[in-house]
Amino acid sequence: MNGEERKLSTEKPDVKPNQTVDQEELEAIMAKYDRESATRSFIGTGKGRKVKLLRWELTLNRWTVAGLVLGLICLVFSIVQLYAAFTARIPATQLRPLHLGFVMVLAFLLYPATKKMKRVNTLPWYDVALAALAMACCLYIALQHVELAMRSGKYNTMDIAVGIVLTLLLAETCRRVVGLPILIIATVFVLYAFFGRYLPGFLAHRGFNLTRVVSHLVFTTEGIMGTPLGASATFIFLFVLFGAFLETTHVGQFFIDLANAVAGHRRGGPAKVAVLASALEGTVSGSSVANTVGSGSFTIPMMKNLGYRPEFAGAVEAAASTGGQIMPPVMGAAAFLMAESVGISYSEIAKAAIIPAILYFAGIWIIVELEARKYGLKGLPKEQMPVLKKIFLERGYLIIPLIVIIGFLAANFTPIFAALVGIAAAAFCGMIRRIHAFMVLRKYAGINEKNVTENYADEGKTLKEALLKTVGDILKSLVTGAKSVIGVAIACGMAGIVVGMITLTGLGLKMGNGLVEIAGGRQLLTLLLTMIASIILGMGVPTTANYLITSTIMAPAVIAVMGWSNTDTYMVLTAHMFTFYFGIVADITPPVALAAMAGSAIAKSSPMRTGFNAVKLAIAAFLIPYMFVYNPEMLMIDAHWYNILRIAVTAIIGMFGIGAALEGYYSRHAHLLQRLLFLAGGLLLVDPGLLTDIIGIALVVLTAAWQELENKRFGGRMEPCANYYAGMSLGKRVVTVLTESFVMIGRLITGKSASA
Repeated sequence: MNGEERKLSTEKPDVKPNQTVDQEELEAIMAKYDRESATRSFIGTGKGRKVKLLRWELTLNRWTVAGLVLGLICLVFSIVQLYAAFTARIPATQLRPLHLGFVMVLAFLLYPATKKMKRVNTLPWYDVALAALAMACCLYIALQHVELAMRSGKYNTMDIAVGIVLTLLLAETCRRVVGLPILIIATVFVLYAFFGRYLPGFLAHRGFNLTRVVSHLVFTTEGIMGTPLGASATFIFLFVLFGAFLETTHVGQFFIDLANAVAGHRRGGPAKVAVLASALEGTVSGSSVANTVGSGSFTIPMMKNLGYRPEFAGAVEAAASTGGQIMPPVMGAAAFLMAESVGISYSEIAKAAIIPAILYFAGIWIIVELEARKYGLKGLPKEQMPVLKKIFLERGYLIIPLIVIIGFLAANFTPIFAALVGIAAAAFCGMIRRIHAFMVLRKYAGINEKNVTENYADEGKTLKEALLKTVGDILKSLVTGAKSVIGVAIACGMAGIVVGMITLTGLGLKMGNGLVEIAGGRQLLTLLLTMIASIILGMGVPTTANYLITSTIMAPAVIAVMGWSNTDTYMVLTAHMFTFYFGIVADITPPVALAAMAGSAIAKSSPMRTGFNAVKLAIAAFLIPYMFVYNPEMLMIDAHWYNILRIAVTAIIGMFGIGAALEGYYSRHAHLLQRLLFLAGGLLLVDPGLLTDIIGIALVVLTAAWQELENKRFGGRMEPCANYYAGMSLGKRVVTVLTESFVMIGRLITGKSASA
């Protein structure tokens, strides 16, 4: 391989394990690829009246006052939600509109009308007016919920006017916060309700007037105020708040240090750190882009510094971060919506997701390992990595909230109760962190320990200050949680529009049957079409809305073609998981691929190349859904432990075979025939049948042994050449690789040596 074309890690790299991307650059990336991060900020001008609050001195002017008012609204929002969860005294018909009202107020106050508008120290009067109007509409519904129920079917003019205004305001907040894709989809469904009578074939229906559509959308539990928003107003909010409390305790850095201690020194260490850290972070975060930027700011520069290609480094982080959405125990907000939609407990959802999630990350890990082998990439020096024992001794308590929440969920407590206990545990751990920092500072008081004092400088130099900062952390978490739920709640409201129009027109069953007809009743073709449709519907859409759209529109097709019953909750769960997986991987599938775009921005690589590398890394996500559709035992449905073990082992071997085929490498450069054998063996192992498993394992093992025999006969690994086929036409490439394959076979048989 040409050393000028590609620098392998035979030389000691200039490792900078603490290197990260500039914070301002990260914020710009988040604002560009994650609409929910492009919010206004009120930082003041430094001029104004100085006021002392507890131990903090504030400079009050119009913008700092605006920021304080906004923070107060967030606090009230969080307190109302916690009160509702603790006491259960607010009925759903009041809580849902109140929840939506607070969310829409914050959306109008935080998000400018266009991306190009100024976001610092600006708040147009019309956004304040729109926020007030949105809250007035929601209060109208909340305060008159009994009267509205009594008027069901006989709504007055004011009711319909409020419904129309609320729907339009929700659409505007969706445009600002979530983006156009889900708004366009919802608009199409509303238009379908009005004009469906003019459509041909199975799509036609009798049509509905304005009053019928608006009343169904706003004043029933099958529209905007339906199950999705109900889930957002209860346990989704609490788990988002739980994530905010964990963020305040710096658990994200703890996960990164933990991953570094475990895998940082191993072959291809930084990439494996990215996989582990993203899997851990994904358990408490609901955004692929946020996960990518959060841990990618640390891992991507490390990967590049060690010798990984920029597009591969960005792709590893994007693929791993996207997988966090399917990683138990939390899995993001969509898992809770799935529990509500399917009608089973959340613990069953988490249990069903365990094996697919493990296989997903195993697939990424395998390709990362093969890439490191292929290019000779080493790990970081072990002496520069954190010590696992020291991490657990100093910060091991930070994982207590996760253990608590997993334990309560496993014990079949409700998600609401588990989240409340988890929030309390996170707040307690935050206090421990502050007190621990105070004790460290006190221990080294007067001693020249520069690193210690720098690391703990802002943690509080006295016990009183540490406790005050703990209170500040709790208030900050309440504010952050309220802001973080905005995008989820608005997406749930818009998804309610889609669901409402589907239930009103009966479109769900029609689309499922129609797709089966288009595919001619063939199962595999129907599943392929469903996969493509789910990926397209999921492009550019946040996880929560993504699941709601794909499961509502596409899951009926899976149920219909597989011959399952809509009353069998576990089969419905399988169909929902199938569409959910493909909706999720839309975040790394070009041309949109928001998570891959964010990763490429950090890695300074080609967005499209990063996207295609991410697809290669996440190939498991494109295969696993077919595996559990044809064999639901993978989701631990009516499964014996030995069948689960067999499925998991054969699937991992299959991931290895497919990974070796895609990378073109196992222990040496694989020629075409070997790649085809690896691929065939891997694909056969996707099918859960005993015969296909035996043949698949035989092909993978024999091909790996073939490579090892070549190494033994020919004297070591053959270095790959990245540009070996550059400039060749397609026909010449095919002839070259076929010739190479047969020449290698001939040399192996004759025992003649072969040069690299």
